Amino acid sequence: MKAATPRPSVRALSGKRSSYGAARFVSRTSNARSSITADTNSLLHQSPSPKKPLTASPLAKLPLSSVLRSLLILSVSSSSILLKPCIYTLSVLAHPKTALLDVAKNPLLNLLVKHTLYKQFNAGENKLEVQRSINAIKELGYRGVLLGYAREVLVGESNADPRDEKASRQEIQTWLDGTLQTVDMAQEGDFVALKFTGMGVQALEYLQNQAMPSPFMDEAIKQICDLAISRNVRLLVDAEEQAVQPGIEEWATKYQKYCNSRTPGRAIFYNTYQAYLCSTPATLAKHLEISRKEGYTLGVKLVRGAYLKTEPRHLIWAEKEQTDECYDGVVEALLTRKYNHMLTSASAEHSADLPPVNVIVATHNRESVRKAHALRLEQAKRGETSDVELSYAQLQGMADEISCELLQGFQAAESEKKVSESPNVYKLLTWGSVKECMGFLLRRAVENTEAVGRTKQSQEAMFSELKRRARVAFGRKN
Repeated sequence: MKAATPRPSVRALSGKRSSYGAARFVSRTSNARSSITADTNSLLHQSPSPKKPLTASPLAKLPLSSVLRSLLILSVSSSSILLKPCIYTLSVLAHPKTALLDVAKNPLLNLLVKHTLYKQFNAGENKLEVQRSINAIKELGYRGVLLGYAREVLVGESNADPRDEKASRQEIQTWLDGTLQTVDMAQEGDFVALKFTGMGVQALEYLQNQAMPSPFMDEAIKQICDLAISRNVRLLVDAEEQAVQPGIEEWATKYQKYCNSRTPGRAIFYNTYQAYLCSTPATLAKHLEISRKEGYTLGVKLVRGAYLKTEPRHLIWAEKEQTDECYDGVVEALLTRKYNHMLTSASAEHSADLPPVNVIVATHNRESVRKAHALRLEQAKRGETSDVELSYAQLQGMADEISCELLQGFQAAESEKKVSESPNVYKLLTWGSVKECMGFLLRRAVENTEAVGRTKQSQEAMFSELKRRARVAFGRKN
């Protein structure tokens, strides 16, 4: 952590709470007792207890099977030698040319993938498996999940005719049924991620041409919105490739107004903004002004971006440091509701304060997470009550050490009465058949080629956790 970051935040996020204070407390309360009684009480206080506010290690809450699986996968992902063959293999499995390599037709291959990569990043293939995954996530202390349906159609990957109305309606209906099922699987307070391209090639063509959805598409999306509102489940639209992203933003604005106008002060429908795009601050400023004029709370999910390998290079910041500056600057503006050097107002009339906004800080970058958390703690320390609903999110199976550290940091802050809010930490999970999720898994692998350093840190964290558990198992100090 940089020296400029407030010191209390570092303690809160690092989770390094010593048992020394607790030992002194036991000693003081035992002064009047015999040494035998004092020793007994000391041993009792050292034994594991469910009332203990913090674990010794942020990753201690993870089951051993998860630690071992993560260590195996992260070891491959963090190796520049092993990662390329892994990506090639996933690409072959995502686009099989023979039944032997098709996970939907080869049961042994399906079993292998499902219990390794699939289980690491995905929620399940049916409602029972998904509900089990959601409950397991919440038992670890997370507020909930961001649950997505894996079905999608990527630009250039389908030969279907978008003018075939019957086939297009069937594609839209299939997507609608799966998405309604996703909303049904989600629990109150969870998020459901939408991929508009999942509606098929006709939707893809509409998005590429920046045309508004057809009446049939519009009715399908509104069905999802109505069900989500009735179940108190929130929706967010995933960002996609730039070939369709401008169209997605137009659609997202339409349905933000449809949903968020019905829930004053709270966003039900969120849009995703990618900080690696040079245009993101201007796009977000424009959407903030639209929400101000239309009178609804803007829902913002901020990511760094996952299409670096395929996007036109001139649209992206030249240096990673510029992306980091963009991300952190936008987060600062949103959480303080003040325009700044990065996020400038799109209206001369409203050049100081932002309109109401809800924010999801969705990143695997530890520094950005800590900066956002430190800013929130500093606001609380000054006695400021923020009306910005803040959530954090990381993909299941990636940056778990950051998610657990964040959870522990919130708990530490609460125990010290520095903030009054409960943790809003979420894990992003995708559900669907192994076959449907192959494209998602491939993108995660490609994404790691741009973040081998970060993945290496995650691998080291998992290895350290495994060593810690081994020391505990053999009776050595934690």
